[in-house]
Amino acid sequence: MRMSVLVCSLGPMSKSSSLAIQEPDVLFEWPARPPERPSVGSFKFIDLFAGIGGMRIAFESAGGSCVFSSEWDKDSQKTYQENFGETPHGDITKIEANEIPDFDILLAGFPCQPFSSIGQRKGFKHKTQGTLFYDVLRIIQNKRPSSFLLENVVGLVNHDEGKTFRIIQESLAEENYEIFFQVLDSADFGVPQVRKRIYIVGFDKNKFKGRPAFFWPAPQKNKVGIGKFVEQGVTDRSISKHLQESYIYKLDDGKPQIIDSQSDFQVKTLVASYHKIQRLTGTFVADGPTGLRLLTENECKAIMGFPKKFKIPVSRTQMYRQMGNSVAVPVVKHIAKQIVATLIQAKIVKAA
Repeated sequence: MRMSVLVCSLGPMSKSSSLAIQEPDVLFEWPARPPERPSVGSFKFIDLFAGIGGMRIAFESAGGSCVFSSEWDKDSQKTYQENFGETPHGDITKIEANEIPDFDILLAGFPCQPFSSIGQRKGFKHKTQGTLFYDVLRIIQNKRPSSFLLENVVGLVNHDEGKTFRIIQESLAEENYEIFFQVLDSADFGVPQVRKRIYIVGFDKNKFKGRPAFFWPAPQKNKVGIGKFVEQGVTDRSISKHLQESYIYKLDDGKPQIIDSQSDFQVKTLVASYHKIQRLTGTFVADGPTGLRLLTENECKAIMGFPKKFKIPVSRTQMYRQMGNSVAVPVVKHIAKQIVATLIQAKIVKAA
């Protein structure tokens, strides 16, 4: 099977080291995987830039217990509290590392920001100061978790001609972590959506005897289409005939993507600005009084791999924004299993 992936393992960097940043869309043969290993453990994790808790769902399913969460957005905090019974701490830049309980795994879907180019001074503080990645790094440095998982958009790889990603890799490696990164598509993990994201996994080399035996999860052979999740007879999300004629179908170019209950394919990436009805990036449903409507809450949950029982107590606009900013939960579940299996094998955490 062939997939579009970016693969790398990175150790500590010498002053003369240089990183060859590969294009994420180059095709590689997906390597053979070892048999599935026991992957449910008893461990503690923290949830930074938590959003509405997609990563938390994944790591709780792998046997983890969340001991700290942080999310500054008030509407996301409401959704998080509704589902997990706790309100995340606020701005991570104002939280000292010693205020965070000890933990085994750090999770962070940090925003990508431009990094400062301050002369030729050395040290991670100078290279990342003023970015939100700096706060992830200072917590890693101070708390020394056994492992971490970072998630970001694929554009991170080539941001600022590759400089941003190179600084991230070097900064993590300087802390003596074995680094693995790869681009994964949610469509390969049972999600009815094409959603490519880069995932960065690290292990504290001080806690391992030899190289960590980490393997990326293998893609599933059978992909899931959106049709089985499409609801029918929805009347409250219609796109007006006028907007359809003047904007949606103004060009005969096959855009936007229109789906119904017979659609046996994956939808486009759900974006946070979905509510703005953008014809080039949007996916709409052939249904309702006007013949075309926006996605429902349940359809968005299916597209992102959230359980149907997940509660969303905010406005429709906020719901679209929160879903569009979240992780695809099943992908992270598969990664979580592999991370935990690696830690169990090294006897760093215990099997549940």
